Amino acid sequence: MSSVRLDPAADPRGFLRALYDAAVQRALPLHNTAPYLPPPPDPKRGRTIVLGAGKAGGAMAQAVDALWPQDQPLSGLVVTRYDHVPPAYKANPGRVEVVEAAHPVPDAAGREAAQRILELTQGLSKDDLVLCLISGGASALLSLPAPGLSLDDKRAINKALLESGAAIDEMNCVRKHLSAIKGGRLAAACAPARVVTLLISDVPGDAPEVIGSGPTVPDPTSCADALAILRRYGIEIPAAARAGLDSGAFETPKPGDPRFAGHQLHMIATPQQSLEAAAELARRAGIAAHILSDEIEGESREVGKVHAALARAVARRGEPFARPCVILSGGETTVTVKAKGGRGGRATEFLLGCAIALQREAGVWVLAGDTDGIDGVEDNAGAIVAPDTLPRAAALGLKAQDFLDRNDAYNFFAPLGDLVVPGPTFTNVNDFRALLVL
Repeated sequence: MSSVRLDPAADPRGFLRALYDAAVQRALPLHNTAPYLPPPPDPKRGRTIVLGAGKAGGAMAQAVDALWPQDQPLSGLVVTRYDHVPPAYKANPGRVEVVEAAHPVPDAAGREAAQRILELTQGLSKDDLVLCLISGGASALLSLPAPGLSLDDKRAINKALLESGAAIDEMNCVRKHLSAIKGGRLAAACAPARVVTLLISDVPGDAPEVIGSGPTVPDPTSCADALAILRRYGIEIPAAARAGLDSGAFETPKPGDPRFAGHQLHMIATPQQSLEAAAELARRAGIAAHILSDEIEGESREVGKVHAALARAVARRGEPFARPCVILSGGETTVTVKAKGGRGGRATEFLLGCAIALQREAGVWVLAGDTDGIDGVEDNAGAIVAPDTLPRAAALGLKAQDFLDRNDAYNFFAPLGDLVVPGPTFTNVNDFRALLVL
């Protein structure tokens, strides 16, 4: 990217896409894993097993396989989202098996993979090493229900959470308490082996216990917390789930549990690092870059309105930032689904709210996209808003507010040719947003 001369004024769309690509590139596992790999155990006494899950799981397995000494034994199992295994590793599988399952709503393949992963922890000794590779998406991919619950139960609760507008930490609090493998249970099952967890963060604040519902991290939340969240969003759960939560039978391992003694955890990629990579590229192109935060949460359309207000202030008054500039932010917004049948995810809903609030402001372009390359369940990462977005839409008979009202942002941007479709990126540090003000 550094060899290409970027001209934001001549090609604002290309410039924004280059920033997105730089953010993704910074989070790729092959670039970040080597410094955090522990020394292998004595092969005469112990073995190394790789276990993991997440949308970056395939790329993390590929990185570990490439970096681990070829003369040292290595095996294991990682589950990732369908079509999220890097093509080179899929064509020539390495020592770590990678299987695919559904995300964001779990399926039987994820349940079977989680069961197999848990079975691989049986018989481990204190001389064994377990490398756990966890990234965003692990919550849905490790879909092993707690005793008495079915996969259909988990699917229904997960879908309700996704549509409720609940924040990611709230969703994962519920998920881990209704799981047989998340919320620290995977690491507890590995005892007495040494566990080293490598994490790619997709959550605001990079809290390890929230990333992928923390399968290898002690859980500070409780069954009572999970029940309170379900009540807050009016989500009904089966009688078996309520009984397990009410009685505390579904309680998770807590901080101080001796089964976590000696475990290590390393954050190998974070949203902030990706925002900084994009900012660095912008500055090399002669554009001032300002990072608002990597922890922005809230309703996607409302966050879009706030970003639009900031961009308009810069465009009209040069405050609080002088123009030209690019404003960057990350985090994880939410969408409260109020209409059935609409298409789109957090990024496009953010952009539609932003476009309406920008009011055709001249000189402002916006890109928002999920760094995993997939906005919700669609084929796009996000889209781009330009000063002429609303006029072009009007010429096609598209009313932006109508599409926003029915949570149908994908079908607003698609006819305009404004979707950003990189395909799966094989990593995941969540939302990326860039507003260019010229």
